[in-house]
Amino acid sequence: MMAAVSASPGPVGFITINVDPVLNLGPVPIHWYGVMYAVAFLSAYQFGVLPYAKRRGLPKSVAEKICVWTIIFGLLGGRLYYVVQQPNLWQNYILHPINIIAFWQGGMAFFGAIIVGFATLAICAWRYGYNPWIALDGGVLFAVVGQPIGRIGNVINGDILGAPSTLPWATAYSNPHAILQTGFNLCTPAQCIAYQPAAVYEALGTICIGVVLLILMRRKVRAGVLAITYVALYAISQLIVFEFRASEPPGPLGLREAQWTSIAVLLLGVPFLYVLWRRTNTRLEKRSPDEPAAVEHAAVQ
Repeated sequence: MMAAVSASPGPVGFITINVDPVLNLGPVPIHWYGVMYAVAFLSAYQFGVLPYAKRRGLPKSVAEKICVWTIIFGLLGGRLYYVVQQPNLWQNYILHPINIIAFWQGGMAFFGAIIVGFATLAICAWRYGYNPWIALDGGVLFAVVGQPIGRIGNVINGDILGAPSTLPWATAYSNPHAILQTGFNLCTPAQCIAYQPAAVYEALGTICIGVVLLILMRRKVRAGVLAITYVALYAISQLIVFEFRASEPPGPLGLREAQWTSIAVLLLGVPFLYVLWRRTNTRLEKRSPDEPAAVEHAAVQ
């Protein structure tokens, strides 16, 4: 990334990003977005999932298997949820079906990853004989560690932006390969428009959620509390952050699709999870990871 002072008459400068989103290593194109996702996954597993799994008594082999399946289906869920929100691009997806799953090009709706990821975590944990709420807690720790790292890829792409701004941390894009959506302009010698870095706001919001989860974890809350807290706080963060995002058009009542999804999650999803937790957590806690004889047999299959 290159920082430069704006030539515009405003009182402050801004950040100019001149990074090609694709790193060409000979004939092989490497997308920075995909690279950051890989780094995010490795970091999230190493520093989020694995310590929590050990604390809760889940073997490393089980944690790895659950993590791999959740990553696969979480990516598919996030990408498909993004695709269905892009009706103006459906013709392109029909003509080029590979683009439906091409998450490395940018374009993921994290609520889709949460919904599908939660289902995958619960099913896998049940399959291996462990309390699904423990797996869900590990999943949200994976998210709060990995998502801020993944947002670096969005910053390089330029695909999550807010309104034009003269704030000193606003970002302008000068690389001709930057993935700017319709309505956003590259920085040229004649005109350089900087935009609020909505992707950075997303990352900061997730870090704040991570701090809350860390506090709860130190208080040794029951399994499932981290997961429900994360879902509620993430929905609230999306209601706030999407007020700054101009890369998605507003819909009914001026709210964007992610904000409507957040409202649905807060009104329906969180209460459903809480009721389910109250009814199942005590019973599921009896699925003790300290006696996983049958589970260990399943884990090595």
